[in-house]
Amino acid sequence: MIRLLEEAFEADPVTRWVFPEADHRRKVCGLFFGVFADAALTEGRVELLEDGTGMALWLQEPAGIPEEEDDTPARMREIADPENERAELVGRLTGAVHPHDRAHEYLLMIAVSPEHQGRGLGRRLIESVLERCDRDGVPAYLEASSARSRRLYERLGFRFTGTTVDLPDGPHMWPMWREPRPR
Repeated sequence: MIRLLEEAFEADPVTRWVFPEADHRRKVCGLFFGVFADAALTEGRVELLEDGTGMALWLQEPAGIPEEEDDTPARMREIADPENERAELVGRLTGAVHPHDRAHEYLLMIAVSPEHQGRGLGRRLIESVLERCDRDGVPAYLEASSARSRRLYERLGFRFTGTTVDLPDGPHMWPMWREPRPR
């Protein structure tokens, strides 16, 4: 799982902002992505293609503001790269805009190996969960980390919420929401 996340996010603008030096990025990204994988494995679910070329990490988010502060951004930094403030800041900034008014499915991350990207595998991974969302009347949420991924999500019915996450001297992220479609 970690190797797939590392490969899929090697060229991602947010990953490159968090870890700008290539050699350092290769050393610590697995630890960074491991926090996401652990969260999905313990609190959510992982949709994995049989051949291992793609996966999606999902969390079920309840309605309401959490009673306790989310310590995930601090853990990301502590585990992966303690001296790197950006390893925590990206989580804090995305957490600040994450909607809490309704329960929803949260696409934490989706990864398709670079040699298999552009073949509809990401769409296939997401659609299986969106079908369940539609059936159960549950919305979905994510943050697109590139213009390319934003276009994919828009084709799947996600809409930009109107406020970007602006990483200091870095790329933008687009929070996106999808209402369930009537069956």
